[in-house]
Amino acid sequence: MVERKLLSRFLLRLGLAISLAAFAAPAAEESTPRRRPDVPYVPSTEEAVQAMLKMAEVKKSDVVYDLGCGDGRIVIAAAKHYGARGVGIDIDPERIAEARENAKKAGVEHLVRFEEKDLFEADFRDATVVTLFLGTELNLRLRPRLLEQLKPGTRVVSNTFDMGDWKPEKQADIEGADQDAYLSTRVFLWIIPPRQDK
Repeated sequence: MVERKLLSRFLLRLGLAISLAAFAAPAAEESTPRRRPDVPYVPSTEEAVQAMLKMAEVKKSDVVYDLGCGDGRIVIAAAKHYGARGVGIDIDPERIAEARENAKKAGVEHLVRFEEKDLFEADFRDATVVTLFLGTELNLRLRPRLLEQLKPGTRVVSNTFDMGDWKPEKQADIEGADQDAYLSTRVFLWIIPPRQDK
């Protein structure tokens, strides 16, 4: 009789533990990226954010995509200061959650959205402006997708890193940046060229 009671209690606790584990598993999965991010998260400085949006000549009519958006600061700034719509894409669910919270705090959640996606699987053909802070190697890997998906005339702006032999239309040092620092000291602008006739 005692053994049956102990066995019943054990099975009840085991069942509860399994239920709790099953409940907790999706939450754990949501905060783990599908794969490791290609670059470590380093936020653009405020000076770099403003320089990128200024160089891209962002307007209210623009749709600004930030590829590797981190905490969402670039698209949030585009919405807050220019009234532009924005989309941030990042593979890290923690960054996406942070970006959504930041948009809410800034009062621009009606203008921006954030998607947890791999940049190399994302669809960003609606963009009129694309911002990047990824590294030269990643820029070069992304370049064919940018040229394939984006409409001619779309502006692409990168913080710090260039595109190899694709020469920028403009480049400029960031005013107020620490010129002894390696990151967030220069911005580059490219314009998607007209399609070549096949």
